[in-house]
Amino acid sequence: MKINSRSLTRRQFCGRTLACVAASSLLPRRIFGAEGTPDPSRRLNVACIGLGGQMGSDLREVLGCHQNIVALCDVEEGRMAGMKQAIGELAGARTYKDYRKLLESEKSVDAVLIATPDHWHAPICKAALLAGKHVFCEKPLTHAVAEARELRELARRTKVVTQTGNQGAASGNFRRSMELIQAGVLGNVREVHVWHPAHGWPSGDDRPAGADPIPQGFDWDFWVGPAPLRPYKQGIYHPAQWRGWYDFGNGSLGDFCCHGFSLPVRALQLEYPTKIEISGTGLGKESFARTCRVLYHFPAQGDRPAVKINFTSGGEMPPAEATVGMQETFGNVPGTGCLLLGEKGTLSAGLWNNECYLKMDGEPKFRGGDNHDAAKAVPVTLPRTRSHIGEWVDACLGGPKTYSDFDIGGHITEIGLAGTVALRVGHAIEWDGVKMKAQGVPEAEPIVRPVYRSGWGG
Repeated sequence: MKINSRSLTRRQFCGRTLACVAASSLLPRRIFGAEGTPDPSRRLNVACIGLGGQMGSDLREVLGCHQNIVALCDVEEGRMAGMKQAIGELAGARTYKDYRKLLESEKSVDAVLIATPDHWHAPICKAALLAGKHVFCEKPLTHAVAEARELRELARRTKVVTQTGNQGAASGNFRRSMELIQAGVLGNVREVHVWHPAHGWPSGDDRPAGADPIPQGFDWDFWVGPAPLRPYKQGIYHPAQWRGWYDFGNGSLGDFCCHGFSLPVRALQLEYPTKIEISGTGLGKESFARTCRVLYHFPAQGDRPAVKINFTSGGEMPPAEATVGMQETFGNVPGTGCLLLGEKGTLSAGLWNNECYLKMDGEPKFRGGDNHDAAKAVPVTLPRTRSHIGEWVDACLGGPKTYSDFDIGGHITEIGLAGTVALRVGHAIEWDGVKMKAQGVPEAEPIVRPVYRSGWGG
């Protein structure tokens, strides 16, 4: 099924993807019994932690893969009750407010889905990995750079199956783009543009004064968890507004770096940027910038020249010379996107990297990567999969390894969040990626390596 994700939101894209994969005919034969019915002996017992909007589509996809969801966990009691009421298959799932009690009590759990706010990703992932559970965690993998490195190393040691929730990496277009770029269709790529529009989260602001009553059944202290405690304010942090606040999220850069950066980082085999420059409005506040430009400089490596990744958000757009052909092809320059500019042509991957449009130099318009003459001779070399979570389920059951495990997802997260370090200190930084250090900027250290609130997330 072809999906034009230019007209879709992330949730709509994930929902349509789910509709495609829920059909049992797309599931691998080895998880079915002899007559095509699911084999109970091959089912995973899955626990879901963090029942906000994204978890709704994630857990439905697990159910669509005919796996068991045996436990639910959230600090808001109403969410657990609402999820069980909405989805009949969850009626028997046991409920927990504390993920630690879940992991201690549910010995039969094989795998854990995590879709909490970002500041809880690392502590819960760490606990699940140490408990020997397979883990799927929504992007960004962590809230801070050093957390991503810790999870990468821990996942290697524990040897469980992991997957980072950058769903576009499962698309055939993503993998086709990888094949084309690495086959040299674009020639040397020196410039990448990733952009995101203005958003509805708090931006360029500090926290409001005062406090509001905490809703009944909502454990605010637990929700804040490892972050510095602050008074509850109705509609300011929860639900859905937390991503704009640096104590809990990292704005649009944290939200989309694992999507938009995934293809260029992987296809160009980028290690770490050595310098990150920033500009924007609403900088130096407790919340993400109102507008920003973040420029990552990656040094030359081997035969590959130096590469720049330009991230823009809040209404800032790539320069007109970078978007040549988009108006002619799509009717406008889309409000989100990812462009890789090579010496022979340009590839448009979309913000989720789930598109593949080519425009070679001298051509007026983009064409689908599968149909472009420049791509036809490039063989298919990467595995294709039915869905991102389906691939994780398959790997948990003994199938091929996942394509965006914590080592890869963590590396992309480290790169993206290094940009938020520059935004938060308010100026360009020289970045030592191996040491995770903004050189000569001591105020960056607690951003890179946050100290958790006592009693939480250790």
